[in-house]
Amino acid sequence: MDLSRRPRRNRKSDAVRQMVAETQVNTSDLIFPLFLIEGSNKKEEVASMPGIYRWSQDLLYKEIEECMNLGVRSFDVFPSLSEDKKDKMATEGLNPEGIYIQTLAGIKARFPECCLMTDVAMDPYSSDGHDGIVENGQILNDETLEVLGKMAVVQAQAGADIIGPSDMMDGRVAHIRAALDAAGFTNTSIMSYTAKYASAYYGPFRDALDSAPKFGDKKTYQMDPANRKEAILEGELDFQEGADFLMVKPALAYLDVIRTLKDNFDIPISCYNVSGEYAMVKAAAEKGWLDGERIMLETLLSMKRAGADIILTYHAKEFAEWQKNNR
Repeated sequence: MDLSRRPRRNRKSDAVRQMVAETQVNTSDLIFPLFLIEGSNKKEEVASMPGIYRWSQDLLYKEIEECMNLGVRSFDVFPSLSEDKKDKMATEGLNPEGIYIQTLAGIKARFPECCLMTDVAMDPYSSDGHDGIVENGQILNDETLEVLGKMAVVQAQAGADIIGPSDMMDGRVAHIRAALDAAGFTNTSIMSYTAKYASAYYGPFRDALDSAPKFGDKKTYQMDPANRKEAILEGELDFQEGADFLMVKPALAYLDVIRTLKDNFDIPISCYNVSGEYAMVKAAAEKGWLDGERIMLETLLSMKRAGADIILTYHAKEFAEWQKNNR
């Protein structure tokens, strides 16, 4: 055949394919979520997330050191606390002597070159398991902002580089930005959970932290999975309120939303490759139904291709090991 254009010429070898690849994922694009538990010398695997552990403070430092040696430099730490540390006002989240804040300070003291992200929401500390103050079965928006602002300042004082408000309360980015600036933390960034959907993909995460709501669900504040245009409204509000990054969560089922934010905002877009997405890959790989490594790589690539500049993923350490071995 007389064909002047043969696209297969650019696929004929691995060297050529890599040379013309439009999208690449690097370890530096990734943030590794980590789970903190009370006690010492504790390492507990999350049953629904093979390869992911809850770490006591001492072992968490060792895990971070190992990850840093692999090139993973960004971490998002989530606390798993006993029920006696929880109350309706999430006061443990404001405790500078608590295990979470002390661990954040310890991480920055030991690894000042790392990028440390934190979680701002009431649910890890709330006896109700919700992201806001509960009164008569309702989630109070404006009253919750006061708690979130104080929580952000305490975390910034401990050394957080990026504050991650995951609560989805209206106006929380503006309130947190004002609180941080008033306390002198003008350089502390905000990665807003801009389009956080009321998703069934969060199940393993809630198992890991025992943070499921004690009643009802989170549909009055997290977004409806049916909505894409609403993400633009949320993005515009967070952008105007001072967010430095906009996040989509979950990622894999919301690639169109990642692209929507990427096309509409000229600040970095992140996505959270959540626990349920990770668990599905691991479960299928354990059954021998899928090649887990190839699926991991393809999944992360799809998120970058959709427009994510940054990916929070439980695959971060695994990917870093793969990249180190395949350079």
